[in-house]
Amino acid sequence: MLTIRPATRGDLAALDALLARSYPRLLKADYPPSVLVTALPLISRANPALLGTGTYFVAEDATGTLLGAGGWTRGRPAPGQARQRRGNVRHVVTDDRTLRQGIGRAIMERTFDSARAAGATCLHCLSTRTAQPFYAALGFTPLGETEISLAPGIGFPAIAMLKELTPGGAFPGRSRKTMT
Repeated sequence: MLTIRPATRGDLAALDALLARSYPRLLKADYPPSVLVTALPLISRANPALLGTGTYFVAEDATGTLLGAGGWTRGRPAPGQARQRRGNVRHVVTDDRTLRQGIGRAIMERTFDSARAAGATCLHCLSTRTAQPFYAALGFTPLGETEISLAPGIGFPAIAMLKELTPGGAFPGRSRKTMT
């Protein structure tokens, strides 16, 4: 049984371990070693500010093992949008040993529901090259390549993507699955 719940500060160590184990394996095929050697130490750590926000979620199995995480926060407005109407997808990860089992999709469904309930009308995402097909399957549209500034002199190539949230909508062409 998979449980999706809001993250707490108590999840920090398990989330750090998940990110440190999964990101190097997941990103290896799509990024050169020269990028990964500088980026991985910075992106493979949980952001404590996200934990306890109520909009960042973890997925765990019946034993309490973390299998994934992700969520959203309010974002800067795009031109012509009110501040409170746009959200940003934040630090999504799935255990590399449990890919294609619906864990990432379940986390994102919870994220969409949470964002809609808070009045967001769209979600912006800075996707890795690896995750772009995943986000596209969830209805995100690519806006173009970008670079995330991780630290002075350290950039990480990404793809900016956007998803319009429809009231009560789930995923294109799919029925909603119930997750606890």
